[in-house]
Amino acid sequence: MIRPADARPKLLLVDDEPTNLQVLRQILQDDYRLLFAKDGEKALELAAQESPALVLLDVMMPGMTGHEVCTRLKSQPATAGIPVIFVTALADVEDETTGFDVGAVDYITKPVSPPIVRARVRTHLSLVRADELHETRLQIVQRLGLASEYKDNETGLHVIRMSHYTHILAKAAGYSEREADDLLNAAPMHDVGKIGIPDAILQKNGKLDDAEWAVMRQHAQIGAEIIGEHDSGLLQMARTIALTHHEKWDGSGYPNGLKGEDIPLAGRIVAIADVFDALTSVRPYKPAWSVEEAVELLRRESGRHFDPQLVELFLSQMPAILEIKARWAEIE
Repeated sequence: MIRPADARPKLLLVDDEPTNLQVLRQILQDDYRLLFAKDGEKALELAAQESPALVLLDVMMPGMTGHEVCTRLKSQPATAGIPVIFVTALADVEDETTGFDVGAVDYITKPVSPPIVRARVRTHLSLVRADELHETRLQIVQRLGLASEYKDNETGLHVIRMSHYTHILAKAAGYSEREADDLLNAAPMHDVGKIGIPDAILQKNGKLDDAEWAVMRQHAQIGAEIIGEHDSGLLQMARTIALTHHEKWDGSGYPNGLKGEDIPLAGRIVAIADVFDALTSVRPYKPAWSVEEAVELLRRESGRHFDPQLVELFLSQMPAILEIKARWAEIE
């Protein structure tokens, strides 16, 4: 009979005293797979071989101390992301500060309380899972963004440049670093809906007629449908951008004719970044505009196409914008 694989998270318990390991085993064995080490060298070996989800680590051990073990773990790419909780009799502020300085995420003092041990382990494993989920969603967004590039006549460098322009403008508009990073990573999805547009229209080397333009405009709604509905996070932001980056401040945009601040801020930011890069880049149907010409259009369309406050913020960041433009320039 084939038994299903044990999917319980794997923990590494490290202590030179067998009694302490036995106590932790009794507390954790029902919910986790357990690995045991009585010294630092064995702990490092097991961490590298087994990739545990979390390490519970004694501080005062002969030979290599827990602080040294933690430092070594954090210095290796394969183990740097494993959270470490110190389990120790040392309880003064200086000891705890040292532990956090070398990379630990928490402290549990001896003698241990079973409810506290279980709660702290659950908490830090849930944080790991949240990070893994965010990373997975980020990879999905990046893969879909790449898929849209295969259909479009724009280059991957356009996506890189406009995403970085978006990040710069978002920070200027008051986004936190995490929010601006999410916007940076969601921005490449702005035109994912072009996957659903026929090649004859998408790659036409010339101006679209009215019927073709009506089809092309559907890519915003198609993009939102591809990404789907999400309660929060990166994918929700990507959907918002795909759906709203062609809306205009005066209400004349598409697909929903939103006006002013009814247009989500992320969409308003991406609209400026996308248009600026499109104008200053060569396309099969046009030469690149100069930066001065693109700036003049942004000023002219401020309050019509674009949020006027965001236009001023974008122009105030022009040195950083031009640095990105030069760094990711097209190869002639």
